Amino acid sequence: MLRQLSIGALALCLAGASAAQSNYPVKPIRLLVPFAPGGSSTIVARAFIGEMTKTLGQEFIVDNRPGGGGNIAMEAAARAEPDGYTLIMGHIGTLAVNPYMFAKLPFDTNRDFAPVSLLAKVPSIYVVNAQVPVKNLRELIEYCKANPGKVYYGSAGNGSAGHLAFEYLKMRSKMDIQHVPYKGTGPQLTDLIAGQTQASSAGTPPLMPHVKAGKLRVIAVGTTKRLPELPDVGTVAEQGFPGFETVQWYGLLAPGKTPPAILKRLADAAGKAAKSKEVQDRFASDSTEEIGSSPEEFAAFIKAEQARWSQVVKAANIKAD
Repeated sequence: MLRQLSIGALALCLAGASAAQSNYPVKPIRLLVPFAPGGSSTIVARAFIGEMTKTLGQEFIVDNRPGGGGNIAMEAAARAEPDGYTLIMGHIGTLAVNPYMFAKLPFDTNRDFAPVSLLAKVPSIYVVNAQVPVKNLRELIEYCKANPGKVYYGSAGNGSAGHLAFEYLKMRSKMDIQHVPYKGTGPQLTDLIAGQTQASSAGTPPLMPHVKAGKLRVIAVGTTKRLPELPDVGTVAEQGFPGFETVQWYGLLAPGKTPPAILKRLADAAGKAAKSKEVQDRFASDSTEEIGSSPEEFAAFIKAEQARWSQVVKAANIKAD
């Protein structure tokens, strides 16, 4: 009798869990963003969740948690209940750089997270304050050479996409420029526009408004081809560094052990959002590529990026400050 009761209780639990998954979501979803508002991660997140809300019938609550190169938010997500109601915006820094830049992390990047969907790829561009007397990459290299130890670039923080992009450029060009980490793209742009730092690399969404306003000047793009929005700006490869390429990318992850049915529901909503006119129109002005992949495709992409960028971290000797 006890055995039959136990089996019955287990069956009820399984039935309840299955019903919860099939009805998902029944309440708002918290989306952790590892950096301060104003950067590409927040811009991409808000573009997608606006459309995903229409599909899922529940709103998303964006929770910006900057600090620790994104690790503070990642740890919070890793420890959250795997029920689909806490997600995190993952990106090149937190997923492909931090595991090799930090000697120890309070979570396992591959074990403690379940990939949901690769959302977007954002072109990396290199900019300077409009008052800096350089118009291209070669001139910036010469300017740094003429002012050793006096030229600074800001980033959204250690391990951020902008940090990685500029360190990769330093490794290839031997440029003498110093890194200043901030807690997000927004704060570092404030100092760049004010002239406290001289240069930066980030995705196009947060930078292009300031470029169009004449406050920043684009000196190079990290993609393999010139951008439609910047037809007169040469790629890094064109300006003397063949084979150079760097782009930022952003995707949704859930805590590890989140049920596959929930991951698929979220991925389907992200895929639908990527095809929407609203998202495509939002990204067209800054050459961002919307993706909306499956969980399996995103997992394979992360693995390939880890193999690629772990070598860059090692070669450039990128360390956590």
